[in-house]
Amino acid sequence: MQSLAISTLTICGIEELPAHSLRRVTHVLSLLDPGLPEIDTFGTYGEHHRVTLRFHDILGPSQGMTPPRPDHVEQILQFGEGLREGLGERVEGHLLVHCHMGISRSTAAMLMLMAQNDTDASEDELFERLRAVRPQAWPNSVMIGFADAQLDRGGRLTEALRRHYGHQLKGQPQYTDWMTRLGRGRELEMAV
Repeated sequence: MQSLAISTLTICGIEELPAHSLRRVTHVLSLLDPGLPEIDTFGTYGEHHRVTLRFHDILGPSQGMTPPRPDHVEQILQFGEGLREGLGERVEGHLLVHCHMGISRSTAAMLMLMAQNDTDASEDELFERLRAVRPQAWPNSVMIGFADAQLDRGGRLTEALRRHYGHQLKGQPQYTDWMTRLGRGRELEMAV
């Protein structure tokens, strides 16, 4: 099993960030809502490289909100290229990807970084690895769709996402109500 060019992978939400301050995080990808104040917690982390992208966790245009766009996914993949290029400079690394809750944007980003790094892995295997890192993962389908195209996966990431949603709904049936309340019915309909 190949993983990212990094030894430890973490996905979390904002409230969980303080718990990781002593875990030698070397790289952080922050996916935040526009207008959210800077997070002070990173001042307690040791030296690390951090990239912050700002967009909302939504599935399409909504007045006053910024949906995920192809250029956001391109920036995430550029971050992944930087991880790969820096491999020779470090003995080990710890990548932390977070969004507000550590459920949707961050899990989508981690999945695309895994897919970018391991082109031979099946899409279902990548989602299995994602669940091992973050069992409650519900990746943003729009982000996965953009990544599918940019990584030339030919729709296979999106099809595996459908199976992943089905897997999650079987194991965590409360997601049906939660995603409905969040306006994510389109993703519930995708579940196989």
